[in-house]
Amino acid sequence: MQSQMVDRGQLAAIYDEYYPPLYRYIYRQVSDVETARDLTADLFQRFLQAVQKQNGPSQNVKAWLYRAAHNLVVDFYRRQQRRQHDPLPDQLVDTTPDHDPVRLAEEHISAEQVRTALHDLTPEQQQVISLKFLAGLSNQEAAEVMDKPVGAVKSLQHRALAALQRQLTPAKEMALR
Repeated sequence: MQSQMVDRGQLAAIYDEYYPPLYRYIYRQVSDVETARDLTADLFQRFLQAVQKQNGPSQNVKAWLYRAAHNLVVDFYRRQQRRQHDPLPDQLVDTTPDHDPVRLAEEHISAEQVRTALHDLTPEQQQVISLKFLAGLSNQEAAEVMDKPVGAVKSLQHRALAALQRQLTPAKEMALR
């Protein structure tokens, strides 16, 4: 995205379109309203600086913003001397029938059981689940954010969902008794 080609209207449109989902993505990672606001503001400040220096995204603005958001969250946790991978969100939005949160709730699997199962995933599996099902990114966009081939993202997603299914199946069976 070249700075001479971007006017204030385009920047405002990008902000209006991406601020809400990016704020939610960051909030789910840090679980603090003020921190999420600060990090989201920092994200758009970095985006504006990158555009002005002609270092902004050349094609996919959405992937660039999510990658930068992820990096800000990682930096935040490094500064806080906490775990260096993304904490997991409280909810997942998955459209596949086998992992539909509504279906899981109907089968009496508590949100706490799901959160516990999510925390057992690897950091990369956690990230792919967050990007794909919370942020709604496509495989291609998640691959760009994670700097991995699309096939690797698909594999990570498959393994993460399989691990969640394995972990939650005993909980489901016990809840139905």
